[in-house]
Amino acid sequence: MESSYAAPVKPPQRPPDRARHTYRTASAAVPGLLVAALTALAATLLGQLAPTVGGPVFGITAGAVIGPLLRRIMSPGLSQRLHPGLVVAGRQVLQASVVVLGTGLPLREVLHVGIGSLPVMLGTLAVALSGAWFIGRLLGVHREAGLLIGVGTGICGASAIAAVTAVVGAAEARVAYALGTIFTFNIASVLLYPPLGHLLGLSQQAFGLWSGTAVNDTSSVVAAAYSYGTPAGAYAVVVKLTRSLMIVPICAVLQVRQSRRRLTGHHAAGRGTWRVFPLFIVGFLAASAVATLGGIPASWHPALSAFSTFLITTSLSGIGLSLNFSQVREAGLRPLLLGAILWIAVGTASIGLQTITGRL
Repeated sequence: MESSYAAPVKPPQRPPDRARHTYRTASAAVPGLLVAALTALAATLLGQLAPTVGGPVFGITAGAVIGPLLRRIMSPGLSQRLHPGLVVAGRQVLQASVVVLGTGLPLREVLHVGIGSLPVMLGTLAVALSGAWFIGRLLGVHREAGLLIGVGTGICGASAIAAVTAVVGAAEARVAYALGTIFTFNIASVLLYPPLGHLLGLSQQAFGLWSGTAVNDTSSVVAAAYSYGTPAGAYAVVVKLTRSLMIVPICAVLQVRQSRRRLTGHHAAGRGTWRVFPLFIVGFLAASAVATLGGIPASWHPALSAFSTFLITTSLSGIGLSLNFSQVREAGLRPLLLGAILWIAVGTASIGLQTITGRL
């Protein structure tokens, strides 16, 4: 006798409500983003009092101090609610800061630097990146930490570290160590470069090229070069703008390498080059193109520059709030030693290349 029992028919599955999911995801990020933004606001104020240090360094430092305190006084559930927003701050906000950074890098200004300075800029960049890879391996520095220290030394300090972190997703501890290393040698450059420049008898333009290619962050370039003289400062800033554009090809190459590692066979072929190219770099180039064509009024530049710095500070504050100090302690002093070697090598290479190319 056949059974008359029939299995219940399952109702058809409805596709998830994407709008509702997006809203929930955005809402979950609000608490952590708010804490990161408030930390960044305090760091920005401190950065205005000590511009040589700068808001981004204060941001990750304040985050590293506040994070453990919050985790100690808050319940585990409440502390966990901050995590999604801190992740967004460390990635999406970081990418947005790079796009806004492009508004302050019009290509027209870069062309004024002249072809004569390119050998020095490209040479020092090659020294920084190859040195980070080779010496970093000899010292046993983690590949990500070495890369961040290399681009921070060779391109533009915290901004380059932020851009590369947005591509490779480096661990918070390695970002913190790279920023700390860059900050240490920023201070050393501001204090030592002007007297060394006078000792070497460098002209205003030669010192501007030296500081523009060998000092890390823009604030430190300005501090060192303008203390040497106004012509040196003006030239150094333009050199620094040109040097900052190296973020684009470096990040593009890193993104393609990351994507090729993740994708294999038909998956890689199906996605294509466009899908693996970082959209925030496209945004950076678009913003720079708009600035080049005069689409951004000059009166907006200070506000956009401040906004970009605040976004970087917010993202680094989020990274600091997520920081695990045990990972930093495990790194030891080797990354700092790598930073010291690269700082000396890049500064020496800049003077040597100026001598070879007749710029001195």
